Amino acid sequence: MAGSALGIFIVYMLLSKANGNFDYKTLFAISIIPGVIGLVILLFVKEKKEHREIKREPFWKNAKNLDGNLKLYLVVTFIFTLGNSSNAFLILRAKSMGLTDANVIFLYFIYNLSAALFSVPFGNLSDKFGRKKILVSGYITFALVYFGFAVVSNTGVLFILFIMYGLYTAMTAGVERALISEISPVCLKGTMLGLQATIVGFALLPASVIAGLLWNAYGAQAPFIFGAVLSLLAAFLLIILMNRNHQQPLKN
Repeated sequence: MAGSALGIFIVYMLLSKANGNFDYKTLFAISIIPGVIGLVILLFVKEKKEHREIKREPFWKNAKNLDGNLKLYLVVTFIFTLGNSSNAFLILRAKSMGLTDANVIFLYFIYNLSAALFSVPFGNLSDKFGRKKILVSGYITFALVYFGFAVVSNTGVLFILFIMYGLYTAMTAGVERALISEISPVCLKGTMLGLQATIVGFALLPASVIAGLLWNAYGAQAPFIFGAVLSLLAAFLLIILMNRNHQQPLKN
């Protein structure tokens, strides 16, 4: 997140100095440079190889034996993601309020900076108080932010909303992966993380399509209200249905 914030800040500086005349193709070309540098550095990373004898089977063969909390959380993830449309809608909302491209990019920088600053503190809190409490707080924060985007009329309030959106990201991005790892079978941790990412991927496309249709049919407020409601539903499911105690994970 810190890298994203720095990259976006550089974009903001370039756009500000160009007074709106900056070529976006050049901007994307410049962004290739740090990507290539990161790839080169990665080539020097040595991975520690562990030789373990693990019987590999398709996870669906033992799906009925998976932890009930794990299966529930995968459902919650899908429900929440259906309302979590692309960040492009947040940018479009800010742009529709008359902000310049540079100012919109600055707000997105504020979001990334907020997420970077608070990710470790909220990760520590999840270690101390439990993953579910932080995730529920994150979903509720998301709902508040989306309700805010639905009714906002003051550009100054947008600044606060983007900070809060960063808080939501800090509360959920790492914590949800930690939760998946903890309640997954020992021999399927990577697979379950991949499955969760797959579910998110399947939900993201219709999420943005639904948001676009709602925006066109009912106005800019509609997709944000829709996302806020689904987020509160996801928080409710975690609070009411997801138990603290879970089954013993499948053994290797």
